Amino acid sequence: MAEGRRGLGRGLSALLGEADAAEQADAAVGEAAGAKEVPIELVRANPEQPRRTFVREEIDSLAASIREKGILQPILTRPMPGAPGEYQIVAGERRWRAAQVAGLRTVPVLVRQFDDRQVLEIAIVENVQRTDLNPFEEALGYKALIDKFGHTQEAVAEAVGKSRPHVANALRLLTLPQPILTMLVEGELTAGHARTLVGSEKAVELARMVVRDGLSVRQTEALVKATAEPKLAKPGASRPAAVKDHDTSALESDLADILGVEVEIRDAGGKGEVRLRYATLEQLDDLCRRLTRAG
Repeated sequence: MAEGRRGLGRGLSALLGEADAAEQADAAVGEAAGAKEVPIELVRANPEQPRRTFVREEIDSLAASIREKGILQPILTRPMPGAPGEYQIVAGERRWRAAQVAGLRTVPVLVRQFDDRQVLEIAIVENVQRTDLNPFEEALGYKALIDKFGHTQEAVAEAVGKSRPHVANALRLLTLPQPILTMLVEGELTAGHARTLVGSEKAVELARMVVRDGLSVRQTEALVKATAEPKLAKPGASRPAAVKDHDTSALESDLADILGVEVEIRDAGGKGEVRLRYATLEQLDDLCRRLTRAG
């Protein structure tokens, strides 16, 4: 199901307040009002920056552009905690790294007063909306907002302009074994492939087969089903349901996006049932709100 992106201002407005959102909107479009030139050695990276992977070729390309045209968008910073006269990057670390490669002595910065929570939120918004994060980094950013600052999945989704199911699916990736997470970071597997492997007892083995054979997400789903350990049927239990057709699977996926929980459709000749599965009470509360609004 295609997912449109919400505006940056709306997400930050919900979490940071209207004033900070307005400042961020200005920074996001490269508004230079209030920017000042600062020696590059006084600008520091944020150790909590959600982005961990910087591709050298991309940095070199940006550095070449900076040599020719300069830095067109100021780097958003805050005063460095515990270090007067220095500045910590809130958004724009890639530009700062490229400026070093380009040999700049100073860089333009916007200085704003942000606390630790706001710094992390803004960094995630910038990176996610520019698709600069790999799926693992994106999931870690969401988890940090939830664990450190008590955000709900709904609040995180609002901040970054994604649906709540998108955030929930991203967090599920963190349950995968480390070898698969490494494949995600290195781009060998997509998030779609990785989500298919969640819960599989043979996830690492299957992931390696997917990479080796270049399987699609659909092919990966079929592989996971084919290699799942069969469960022993209880005496008198009904026969296993037939494999769902494509239309039923697509409908389950669409409903899951709308309702924010796992959906299972069981059909037998035009009659059947729809099962909704929730993993937490928060999910149940969210489902109730969605169903109530739908009415």
